[in-house]
Amino acid sequence: MMRHLRLTTVLLVLAFAALTLMSPNPAQAASAAEINREANQALQNLYKKSSAAKALGEKAKAILVFPSITKGGFMVGGQYGEGSLMKEGKTIGYYNMVSVSYGLQAGVQKYGYVLFFMTDAATEYLNRSDGWELGTGPSIVIVDEGAAAGISTTTARSDVYAFFFDQKGLMGGLGLQGTKITKIEK
Repeated sequence: MMRHLRLTTVLLVLAFAALTLMSPNPAQAASAAEINREANQALQNLYKKSSAAKALGEKAKAILVFPSITKGGFMVGGQYGEGSLMKEGKTIGYYNMVSVSYGLQAGVQKYGYVLFFMTDAATEYLNRSDGWELGTGPSIVIVDEGAAAGISTTTARSDVYAFFFDQKGLMGGLGLQGTKITKIEK
């Protein structure tokens, strides 16, 4: 019983520390100009590496780009990133992505993430929801390098396609995770 109490206390302290370290600090938050510059650069780099991403980008109704997401944790983890929603090459809004996880995990990682919204309904859902929790709302297809080879604008049938890129660091494990994307003001 005492061992269970100590383990619970340690996990609560780690959760508090992870959330404190991962929560956005307004003094360090990126400006709109920085987010735009980084998002445009990340999207162009993705297009150079993936013809499927470029083809989807040409047909997408909107594109949400998170150029840099930081993820870290030990047992309890979190991740955070800021990005921009683009329509016809222009930024129409800013979003953050926050995630908390619990389970067998350890490490630190940085990566980029792009969501291609292929329908007006998917884009409208993002804009009208009070934070979009992944796993609810429009269906998402996560595209890895192997799947990207088989995607074209004629075979694309989902509402939203997700591409991960520029993964750096080491993070491994199994666990439960909840992710929420929320509109922010810049």
